[in-house]
Amino acid sequence: MQSVARQVRCGTLVQFRITATPSHIQWQCQRRASSYYNPLQWIQEKFAPRARNADPMEGKKRDEHGQQSVFEAAVSQEKGVRPKTTSVESAPTVIKKKATEHKYSTANFKISHRKLNMIGRQISGKPIDHAIVQMQFSEKRATSRIKSMLATAKLHATAYKNMDASKLVVAEAWVTKGPKQLKRLEPRGRGKFGIRVHPDSRMHVILREGKTFEQLKKEQRERRLRRIVSAGLVREDVPLRNPARTWQW
Repeated sequence: MQSVARQVRCGTLVQFRITATPSHIQWQCQRRASSYYNPLQWIQEKFAPRARNADPMEGKKRDEHGQQSVFEAAVSQEKGVRPKTTSVESAPTVIKKKATEHKYSTANFKISHRKLNMIGRQISGKPIDHAIVQMQFSEKRATSRIKSMLATAKLHATAYKNMDASKLVVAEAWVTKGPKQLKRLEPRGRGKFGIRVHPDSRMHVILREGKTFEQLKKEQRERRLRRIVSAGLVREDVPLRNPARTWQW
C-alpha cells in the first residue's frame, strides 16, 4: 500500500488486479493499522517510567533554596556535604537539666507508724553513707529493710540521675500509713470480743546533693574554734564567755 501511495504522489499510475476477497482485505488492513497505531501501545509509551537524567545545575539550585528531598539529603550527608538550612527551619536545642533530688520509698510492711517514725528521725539530715551505717548497727527489726532501701536509692540516684554519690544526703524522711490495715477479732472475757488492728506503714526519703560528712566535721570544728576566747594576753573585741565575779572570796 505504501509503494502504491508513493507512485500515486509521484504521478505514475500502476494497474494491478485485486484477487483477494473483501473480508481478507479488511483483515489485512486492520492488522496493518494495528501495527502502525495502537492506543494501548501509545499509553504505555507515554506513561511508562523512564530513567531521569540528573541535571547537576538543578540539584545545586534546590540545595541553595533548601528544597532537597530526604534521599538527596542523606546522600549529601554521606559524602560530607551538609544541606543548607535556614534559621527558621532549624530545630531548637534542648538542654537537659541536671537532677537535683531523687525520691524513693519502701513497700508497705507490717510495722507501726510510730515505731517507723523513730527510725526516720534517726536518718533524716545525715549523709547517705552515715545513714546506712546507722541502720546496719541498729537493733530494731525494721532497720534491715530501711538499710536495703537506702542502698537502692543511692544506686538509682547515681545510675539514672547522674548525681554525685559522695554528696548525697537524706534531706527528707517521712512515714505514712498503709492503705488498708488488717483488723481481726480478739476474744475477751464473758463472751465479749474486741478488734485488734495490725498496722502497716511505709517510709519515704528524698536524696539531695549536699555537704559530705568530712565537710560537716570541718565546719563543726571551725565553729567550735571560733567560740574559744583568749586568756586576755591580747586585747580582743569579743565578749567573754564565762566572766568571773568581781569579788571572789
